[in-house]
Amino acid sequence: MAVRDTRNAAAIGSPGRTRARTTGRGGSVMQDRSERTRRKLVHAGAEMFHRNGYANATLGEIAAFAGVTKGALYFHFASKDELAEAVQRRGCELLHESVRELRASGLSPLQTLISTTHWLALNLREEPAIPASFRITKECAGLPALATDFHRIWLAEVCGLLRQARDAGELRAEGRWESIESLVAAASCGIESLAGTGMPYAELQRRVAGVWSLLLPCLVPEGAEKNFRVGMPGTDPAPRLVGDALVGAPDEPTARRSRPVFSGSTA
Repeated sequence: MAVRDTRNAAAIGSPGRTRARTTGRGGSVMQDRSERTRRKLVHAGAEMFHRNGYANATLGEIAAFAGVTKGALYFHFASKDELAEAVQRRGCELLHESVRELRASGLSPLQTLISTTHWLALNLREEPAIPASFRITKECAGLPALATDFHRIWLAEVCGLLRQARDAGELRAEGRWESIESLVAAASCGIESLAGTGMPYAELQRRVAGVWSLLLPCLVPEGAEKNFRVGMPGTDPAPRLVGDALVGAPDEPTARRSRPVFSGSTA
C-alpha cells in the first residue's frame, strides 16, 4: 500500500517531492554562500598573514577584514592553524594551476620553468596567498599542525620542471646534475627574497629576466639559449644581456600593460 501511495504521489507531483526540490535549491544557495564566505576568509587570512605575520595576525582582524563575524570564521576554521593551512593550500592550487596551463599551452619544460618564475614574481605582488604561504612556512617551520610546506612545494615544482627539461634533452649533456639543480633552486627561491625588499615590480621582473640571461648559457647546449624567452610571457622583444645591461626589458607602464593572465592570477 505504501508503495502504491508513493507512486501515485510521484505521478501527480506530490507536495513532499516539491518540498524536497525546494530544500535542495535552498541548500545549494546556502552552500554557495558558505563557500563564498570561506573564500573571503582565506583571502583575508592571506592578507593578514602576509602583512602582519602568522604570530601577529589575529582571528578577530581576519574576520573584520573579511566582513564576517568571528562566529562565521569559527564555523569554517576551528583555529588559526587551520586557516593558515587553508591559505597555503590555496597558494599551492594557484601554483599548480599555472604550471598546468603553461604546459597545456605547448611550452617546453624549461620555458615553463622560466615562465613560472615570472608568475611567482607577479603573484608575490598581486596574490596575497603566495607571499603569505612563504611567510607562514618560514614562521611556522616544524609546527605539526601545518601539514603543507609551500616553500618545499615551490622547490619541488621547480626541480620537477628542471628534471623534465633534462629528460626532454633541453639541457647540456655534460655537467653535474646536483650542481645544476642546486643553482636553479637557489635562483628560484631568491625571487621571494628580492620581492620582500619592496622593489618595484618592473625592477623585479627585470632581475628575474637577468638571472635567466645568465643561467641559460650554462644550462642549455651552446647557441640554444636563443630559443628561450627570458622575459615575462607577453613581453616583446625578449630581454637579453648585452655586456652588463639587460636590453629589451620593458619599463613599469609597459610591464603593466603586457602582463600575461596566468591561471589563478589576479592580473
